[in-house]
Amino acid sequence: MIHPSADVQCTTIGAGTTIWQFCVVLKNAIIGENCNINCHVFIENDVIIGDNVTIKSGVQIWDGLRIGNNVFIGPNVTFTNDRVPRSKEYPEIFLKTIIEDGATIGANATILAGLRIGYKALIGAGSVITKNIPAYTVWYGNPAIHKGYISESNILLNKDLNSKDGVRFELLNGVPKPIK
Repeated sequence: MIHPSADVQCTTIGAGTTIWQFCVVLKNAIIGENCNINCHVFIENDVIIGDNVTIKSGVQIWDGLRIGNNVFIGPNVTFTNDRVPRSKEYPEIFLKTIIEDGATIGANATILAGLRIGYKALIGAGSVITKNIPAYTVWYGNPAIHKGYISESNILLNKDLNSKDGVRFELLNGVPKPIK
């Protein structure tokens, strides 16, 4: 479903994707299946968005962004694609920013250009991300710092790999697993 007020110029949109009011999607963007693109979202040309992605209102997806499957991007998240922006001066190639499968980026977070947000990583609301974020980690603050981990089943863990209800985890090949 594409809302009549949206300006959608691309034709590569997967089945079941919804694009809401007042969105602009440029002609070379690629959007996967079952995505929910909320109102007031702008998507540039050199963009690839996976399946089952939610992009909340007020987000701009600039050239160079690669968004994996099952990603959540909160309202007013800000992405950049140029580390030294100048008016009317453009790089030959915009930096690629990779958001891996299952990652969550909280409302009003800022993601600097050319970074990678790892698998299932969780970025807290209002955070400023200035470095690559490993898989299964939780970051927040300005600049964001590593605050903990998140399990495959979405249990938040502190930096000692303990859950709030006392379950202890260990990292096995970078993945938090409960200790039996």
